[in-house]
Amino acid sequence: MTPSGRPSRVPGRVGLWGVKSWTVVTSDALEPHLRYLIARLNLPRDDLREMLAQNDATVRFFCFWDNETGNRIPGVPDDIRAMMEALGGTIEIDEYR
Repeated sequence: MTPSGRPSRVPGRVGLWGVKSWTVVTSDALEPHLRYLIARLNLPRDDLREMLAQNDATVRFFCFWDNETGNRIPGVPDDIRAMMEALGGTIEIDEYR
């Protein structure tokens, strides 16, 4: 259903939730947005990997990267990569030009 209460023409996916950072983080760099998400989700959490496995769930950071000029590189710091790897998660970047 759409917010207006009408049936949607595009089927949705169940069991997903998201947190967006662009409404609270003012930066064109990716790192501050990732740091916000980590703080907001209270990561890393010792129990999260086990909880994900028990619920057959996954974790991923899916980022939209606006790169109209084509000359910006979305850097992901090594500590964030390592944390996501330890959680069995992924970081995906969808670049827009």
